Amino acid sequence: MSDASQWHQWAKRVIEIEAQAVHNLHTFINDQFVAACETLLACKGKVVVMGMGKSGHIGNKIAATLASTGTPAFFVHPGEASHGDLGMLAPQDVVIAISNSGEAHEILTLMPVIKRLGIPVIAMTGKPESSMAKLARHHLCITVAEEACPLGLAPTSSTTATLVMGDALAVSLLQARGFTVDDFALSHPGGALGRKLLLRVSDLMHSGERLPQVKEQVTISEALLEISAKGLGMTAVVDDAGRLSGIFTDGDLRRVLDARVDIHSTAIGEVMSRHPVTIASHVLAAEALQLMESRKINGLITLDVDGKPEGALNMMDMLKAGVL
Repeated sequence: MSDASQWHQWAKRVIEIEAQAVHNLHTFINDQFVAACETLLACKGKVVVMGMGKSGHIGNKIAATLASTGTPAFFVHPGEASHGDLGMLAPQDVVIAISNSGEAHEILTLMPVIKRLGIPVIAMTGKPESSMAKLARHHLCITVAEEACPLGLAPTSSTTATLVMGDALAVSLLQARGFTVDDFALSHPGGALGRKLLLRVSDLMHSGERLPQVKEQVTISEALLEISAKGLGMTAVVDDAGRLSGIFTDGDLRRVLDARVDIHSTAIGEVMSRHPVTIASHVLAAEALQLMESRKINGLITLDVDGKPEGALNMMDMLKAGVL
């Protein structure tokens, strides 16, 4: 039975071998890489990624990364392509074909048809003299000195190098396109990242009848009824013209009770917090969250151009929306 030191040794050896394989990729960032990037950048259709076996799994990830960073792409299984899926390709597309050996029969079978369509091929192989490398317009070398597998059989270092080369392509294209955070959010609307990058205060705030607000003259007890009814743990306080005068929160209530103030006869305007923190409704919800955290407050009021409350939100709204 293996002891702990052997487990550590084996694992560290794998990491060392794969880290070296990635480091060696610097050698292959050359004119061929630049030409491949320019071909991909000029593509008017889709980038179609192909690969068999482990190369196919890596190809799937590369296609997904390209698609999420501004380069429309999808993966096509070469075996399925031979039986009809090749119809997904169009003359304005570009193919990225992946094979460590460069001799994947399923991909080589497709090459004459791809060439006939006039589609440029970018081959990613570990063998520059392979059939795929020679047939491709551009060749990206992913040669590794050794696999991390001690048997030299399981694709390990080679698949890692392929994945990193794919990331190098995707990120280089992202920068060439001037792809922004907002662009990224548009392709990730359903996840936590999309919610943080797309949701604005106006999407979350309570407005209209749901907005808690009272006039300065009402008593504290009446203001508490408004706070309870609207469920935000606070209420905006407005003057006779409807402009924001202050805010009253659960925290303010605790201070009032500690001071033994008569809540039934004292006007809310006498105990409210003046000059509350406010925010514009068009601001990203993530920015509103940062503001609340930095000021150590649980809620915010939004104002219209006349200084009148138009909405309110609190930490619970952030939590429900997945921003927090």
